Formats: sequence, C-alpha cells, structure tokens
Amino acid sequence: MRAVVYRHTGPSSVLELVERPEPQAGPGEVLVRVVRAGVNPTDWKFRAGMMSGHDEVSPGQDGAGVVEAVGEGVEHVAPGDRVWLLLAQHGRPYGTATELTVQPSERVVPLPDSASFDLGASLGVPFVTAHRLLTSGDVARLSPGSLHGRTVLVAGGAGAVGNAAIQLARWAGATVVTTVSGPEKARLAEAAGAHHVVTYTDGTADEVAQRILAVAPDGVDLVAEVAPAQNVALDLAVTRVHGTVAVYANNGGDDLVLPLRATFSRNLRWQFVILYTLDPHLLQAAIEDLTAAIGDGAIGVGEEAGLPLHHRPLAQTAEAHDDVEGGAVGKVLIDVAEA
Repeated sequence: MRAVVYRHTGPSSVLELVERPEPQAGPGEVLVRVVRAGVNPTDWKFRAGMMSGHDEVSPGQDGAGVVEAVGEGVEHVAPGDRVWLLLAQHGRPYGTATELTVQPSERVVPLPDSASFDLGASLGVPFVTAHRLLTSGDVARLSPGSLHGRTVLVAGGAGAVGNAAIQLARWAGATVVTTVSGPEKARLAEAAGAHHVVTYTDGTADEVAQRILAVAPDGVDLVAEVAPAQNVALDLAVTRVHGTVAVYANNGGDDLVLPLRATFSRNLRWQFVILYTLDPHLLQAAIEDLTAAIGDGAIGVGEEAGLPLHHRPLAQTAEAHDDVEGGAVGKVLIDVAEA
C-alpha cells in the first residue's frame, strides 16, 4: 500500500511517499481503505516537533473510507460499510495519510449514505471539538431546540472549528453571533448559518463589544473561543452572568491572564477543550449527535456551507500541510483513493 510517512520531525519536506505492507485487523480493530483524509493544524504541529513514541508516523487524525475487514468482536461495522474516522493517529503510528489504516473499533463510525466522503473526512477534529465547545455550558447534548433561547458567540467563525460550531449551534436552535476579520470571511460565516456577523477589525474593542451586546443585551450564554489571550477583555465584556467561555486553541498568544474580580463578578465558567484527553463518553455523545445532525441535513462542507474545500492527491500531502500551516481558508482534504 502507499503511505505518506515521516521518521523525524521538521518542515513538510520530511514527508515522503513510500510503499508499506498491508496491515491486518486484530481483535477489536477495523481495517479501513481510506478514500479521503482531512488535514488539521494538529497534523502539521505534530510533524513539526511533537512526534513521540514511534519510529515512523503516517499523519492524519481524520478520514473517511470503506471497511475492508474487521477483527474479532467488532459488530457495529462490516466489510463494505462507509465510515468516518476520528483520532486515527492518536497513540498510533499510522493515521489517515495512507491507503489502508487499522483503527480501534471505537474510532470508526458509520457514515450515513447521505454524507459524502468529503464531509466524513471533515468531521473529526472540527465537528467533535465544536460539539464539546457547545456542550461545555449547561446543555450536555445537542439536538434540535436544545440551545433554544441561548446566544452563542463563535470567535473566528470562518475557521473549520468555528464553521462547525456555527452549523451545530444553529441546528440546536441557538442565536449565533460570530466575529470575523473581513468581508470574505463574513460571507463564509453567513453561509455557515450565523445570524449576526461582527467584523472585529472594524472599530474599537468597545464598539465590537457593543455590536455583540446589541444582539444579546444581557450577554451571550457561551463563547467558543479560538484566541483567549487576545480576546479575554471582549469575552468578559459580552458574556452573561453564569455564562461559559470554552477555549479550544491558543491563537495569538500562549498565556491567558484573567482579571479575577471581573471574572468572579460574573460567575463565569472557563472550559478548556482538547480531544486527545476527552472522556470517552463525551466523544460518544459527539458521535451520536453528529450522526443525528447529518441525518437532518444540518451540517455540510463546501462553499454552500461556508467551508470551501481544497483537494490534494496523496503524493502532495506535504503541500496540504503547507496549505493548512499557511492559513488556508476552508478545509484541506487529501484524495487518497477514488470515491
């Protein structure tokens, strides 16, 4: 089989296309023929310097494809089933930048017939993260109407996780406000389903806060935050008493300094989110809710969903990493095989 691998960390040039023996599924495992692989910031960051525990790594946490074989004890999928993958390279040497990948059964999820492989390969990191962000407050599960009456602020609504948060929050009945840097990203956020788009580069920080509070005079119920170090003052200004700020990235700075009295006064909850240490029951809740959202036709990818797709062949995995590291707007996918 063909696989893209690296044996030491560094720039994208450490990636190379090689031939490897076809793996076999053991007990509790599933062998998947990958059709599409998703590329996320975590993939290039691991490749650039956070690799550990493996002599050789094929990157890629997200993907979608078809089951080739199942090991003993696997009952929820069978050969020929369409599936999507999450956390495929977590704790394992071979992720989704490979024609065949063996995964623990809990990381292999049936992909509804209505969903494309492009969507399946985009679900893992962006949509599971977004699900956890939106369930960090006082709503544990998402369904139509579960966020009715609540206002969600999505920072950076044109990013992949921001896009997913907008789509899921709108499906769950929330009023969705998002911040973006300019007109093109505003267009994408609107396509994703945001009710109100605020350009944070237009006006002072106080003026941005006032535009958000014009939508939610008592403050927003939850903030999905991508840049906490930069946005802490804005978050405190626009979040209601007993609200939640859910943080999933450190864009713009590694150190978050909270003014304690202002934070105390609002009884705020700060929730930090990363998938690698997320409790399995929270991952399962996300899987079930995403399956329901797909069934309702509530989430998607592509221009019409505000998430433009950028395809690269497997041999150009290095270029795909560079696209993501360079800030490509939309979702970068690797075409591992024909759909």
